[in-house]
Amino acid sequence: MNNMNTFRLALAGIIVFGSTLPIFANAESVDVKYRGLVDLAPFQCEWLSRSSFIKRLCYDAKEQYVVVNLTGIYYHYCEVPGNIVSGWRQVESMGRYYNSRVKGRFDCRVFRVPTYNR
Repeated sequence: MNNMNTFRLALAGIIVFGSTLPIFANAESVDVKYRGLVDLAPFQCEWLSRSSFIKRLCYDAKEQYVVVNLTGIYYHYCEVPGNIVSGWRQVESMGRYYNSRVKGRFDCRVFRVPTYNR
């Protein structure tokens, strides 16, 4: 086999293998304070521009688990009901809602922390 055919075979392999990469390229993990790395694949996340305090809100409805970015640091909250999260996403002041409805109420030292298979 000459060099050109070897190159074509290698390129075809890269193209075929590369077509599966977007599955993995979209995977994202974040470092959550007091927990470590959390894979965001099962979460519904949104970046927020309307709050100076809440930068990103991620929710796994199945596990009722919240990962939230508060001014650059990710924190987690456990056993958070869906109605709390949907209300949080809709309010005018997300920071005020966080302080009154989330902070101190869904402590993962008290409530069940979900485990995710790796």
